[in-house]
Amino acid sequence: MKKKHIIYILLACYLGTFLRLSIDNNFIISVLGSFFVGLFSSKSLSYSSEKILYSGFFSCFTSFSGFIYFLYEIINQGNWIRFVIFFNLMIFINLFTMYFGSWISRKIT
Repeated sequence: MKKKHIIYILLACYLGTFLRLSIDNNFIISVLGSFFVGLFSSKSLSYSSEKILYSGFFSCFTSFSGFIYFLYEIINQGNWIRFVIFFNLMIFINLFTMYFGSWISRKIT
């Protein structure tokens, strides 16, 4: 991989992290990220563009650790029912949102 691609990935990481900190809501970030991943996954992108988007921007914007930390806080409160509900709800909503983004992308093209 060329040095300029690595720099682009780092800039995409910075932008994704900045937006994540600006929004400061794990649920909204997760849904937005799933939608846009679905939107771009249906597109024919170059190898470097995929790396910049998926490994750079989306990996920092929709970090899995934010999702896990949210669920960890619920477990620490001892509320197992709420944990199971939120876990399943977030997985279902994110899968649906990703599919919806992919569907919109196919309709636009």
